[in-house]
Amino acid sequence: MGGPLIVVPVSALAAWHGCTESGVMAGDASAPDDYDRACAVDDLAGVIAVGESGAQALVLADEPATSCYLPEHRAFLRWLGADSEAGLRAAAGAVISDPVTEWEECGTWSSDGPAVLMDSAEAGSALDTEYSGGGMPTHAWVSLPAGHWRVRATHTKADEENSVGLVQILPLERDTQ
Repeated sequence: MGGPLIVVPVSALAAWHGCTESGVMAGDASAPDDYDRACAVDDLAGVIAVGESGAQALVLADEPATSCYLPEHRAFLRWLGADSEAGLRAAAGAVISDPVTEWEECGTWSSDGPAVLMDSAEAGSALDTEYSGGGMPTHAWVSLPAGHWRVRATHTKADEENSVGLVQILPLERDTQ
């Protein structure tokens, strides 16, 4: 569908319904479905509810660029422009460690552990279901510890060959009062 990628906790996958015929974009309804809500995120990243249990998903907004998770940086790397994956990964590390990198604050996200990086148009329950024309939904398992995260993001030209998008999650200190 060309919408944003999303990170959904494994525990909430069944509650993510993606793009449905009863939604605004693919249907004629006036109430947004999960895909519509993900597409409504205007910032580089954002957090939306999944189902009614209090679960949250992290939306990697903008286009569905080729993306992966870099566990050593707790960051989602988005391929905006690069000659090679190795160059892109090196550029991402340089951007993350550069103290002058300009980050956009994108709120907070709570997750109860492992998650799945996927197209927001897909239903979480259909990730292992073959399409009628062949092929499977693309998704990637993300090994995350449970936690409360501060979300920040940037899209930047790292050097002459590499432009990176990054969505980084940083541990959030919770009030103990």
